Amino acid sequence: QVQLVESGGGLVQTGGSLRLSCAASGVIISINAMGWYRQAPGKQRELVASITSGNSTNYADSVKGRFTISGDNAKNTVYLQMNSLKPEDTAVYYCNADRLRFWTGATYRTGDFWGQGTQVTVSS
Repeated sequence: QVQLVESGGGLVQTGGSLRLSCAASGVIISINAMGWYRQAPGKQRELVASITSGNSTNYADSVKGRFTISGDNAKNTVYLQMNSLKPEDTAVYYCNADRLRFWTGATYRTGDFWGQGTQVTVSS
């Protein structure tokens, strides 16, 4: 009933840029916050950046000044502009929606949702 669909990953050289997009679909009433997480091989999933419905943002120290998160509340979409990419940014990037309230067709429900992940590879 609710899906998060990511796009925009790929292979880029060190210093390059990529833009990730994530669109939430369904009968969505509200979303508290959306964010991007990443998981590199052998490592735990970590928060990259998040944005609230009021446009407050939060970034991991490792990406501050290089990545920018933005959102379009009307489209239930979040973007991650990644500049000056480094090999250590290589990971699968996952979109998250926190406290997403939606209509099931019979009732309202609230939950957290994840996208399927998109691979970002930065070559040295």
